[in-house]
Amino acid sequence: MTARSRDAYLNELGIICALGDSCDRVYRAMIASDQSGMVMTDVFSPGTACFVGSVRIAPPNLPTGFWRYDSRNNRLLLAALNQIDAPVRRAISRVGADRVGVVIGTSTSGILETEDAVAQWVHTGSMPACYDYQQQRLSSGSDFLSTYLAVGGPSLTISTACSSSAHALACARRLLTCDVCDAVIVGGADSLSRLTVQGFQSLESVSRGISNPLSVNRDGINVGEGACLMLMTKEPSGIGLLGAGASSDAYHISAPDPEGRGARDAMLRALTDVGIDVNAIDYINLHGTGTPLNDSMECRAVVELFGNSTPCSSTKPLTGHTLGAAGAIELGLCWLTLSDFNEGGFLPPHNWDAQVDPALPALALVTPGDRSAARPRVCLSNSFAFGGNNASLIIGRLD
Repeated sequence: MTARSRDAYLNELGIICALGDSCDRVYRAMIASDQSGMVMTDVFSPGTACFVGSVRIAPPNLPTGFWRYDSRNNRLLLAALNQIDAPVRRAISRVGADRVGVVIGTSTSGILETEDAVAQWVHTGSMPACYDYQQQRLSSGSDFLSTYLAVGGPSLTISTACSSSAHALACARRLLTCDVCDAVIVGGADSLSRLTVQGFQSLESVSRGISNPLSVNRDGINVGEGACLMLMTKEPSGIGLLGAGASSDAYHISAPDPEGRGARDAMLRALTDVGIDVNAIDYINLHGTGTPLNDSMECRAVVELFGNSTPCSSTKPLTGHTLGAAGAIELGLCWLTLSDFNEGGFLPPHNWDAQVDPALPALALVTPGDRSAARPRVCLSNSFAFGGNNASLIIGRLD
C-alpha cells in the first residue's frame, strides 16, 4: 500500500505470551499451532482446575529503585521492552525525550500482587513490606515505562476490558498525527490472577478444555497473560497502522449485541479510515473467544461485511484470552504475519475440532499450513469487550 501522512509506522515489536518470549519464537510457535503454553492448573482457582495461557519463562526483575512499580504485569512489560530496548533508546535520542509518549492498555495491572498482599494480611494481620498500593493502579505500567525510559511525553493507560490495548494503539496513532509526539511506546500487558480466572468462572465463561472458537462444541474462554510493545513513529518503515475503527454499542454489561452491529461498525470505520474496500484485506484476526454469543455475533458481522472468502482465524487457542493485552498481542501476531519473519507467506492457523456449528455463517478459516495466494499485505484485527467497547485495527506493508 502507499504511505500517507496520517499513517503511523510500527517500527519494532517486543512480545511475550504463551507462544514464547521473542518475535522468532512466537512466530514459529504460532505457525506450528503450538499449544504447549496452554496449561491446566488450579493455582488461580483452587479446587477448580482449568486451562490458562501461561508465560513459561520468568520475566526479568525490575531494576533496583523501582519496587513501587513491581508487579508481574510490569515485569512482562519489561520483558517485551528489553527486546526492542536499543531501537527505542535510539528513537528517544533522535526525537528528544519530551516528544516520546507511552500508551498502555491493561485490565489487571498489579491486582495479583494485591491479592497476595491481602491474603497475607488475612493470615498474619500485616501487609508485606514490599507491597505498595501503586502496584495496583491502572496507570502503573505507563508510569513505570515513562520513568524507566526517562521520557516526558504523554503517559497514559487505557482500560476498556478486552479492547484496552487496541484502543491504546489507536490513541498512540492520534498522538502522532496530531503532532503531540514523534514516537510512542505503545501496547498492553495483563497477567493471570485469581480475580480474572474466578471472575470468568463465575460467569460460566471458562472452557472445560482448550477454547474451541466457532465450533458447535465451543464452551468458553481460557484466560491468558502476556505483553506486547511496539515502537510507533512518524518515520517510515515496512509496516504501518493504517486504520482504526471503534464503536460503543452498550448493548449489555457483559454480553455483545447478538446481531453484531457494534462489531460491524468498528470494522467498517477501520476500512473507511484507510479508504479501502473489503477486498484489500488479506487476513482477519478474529476476536474469537470461543463463547457462544461472541462467536455468533462476530461471524454475522464478518460475513455481512466481507462475505465468506476472506481468510480468518482466532489465535486465542494458542495464547489464551489475554484480556487487556489481547488487542496488542493479536496485532503483534498480524505484524509477524506481514513481516520478513514470514518468508513462506503463512497465515495464523485456526485451532479447533473442525465441528461446524450449522447456526453460524461459514467463514474461510485458516487451517494449519495455509498460505496466502500472494504474500499477505493487509491484516485486520478485532477486539471486542464488555460494555460494547469495540475496536478494529488495520495494518499493512508499506514497501
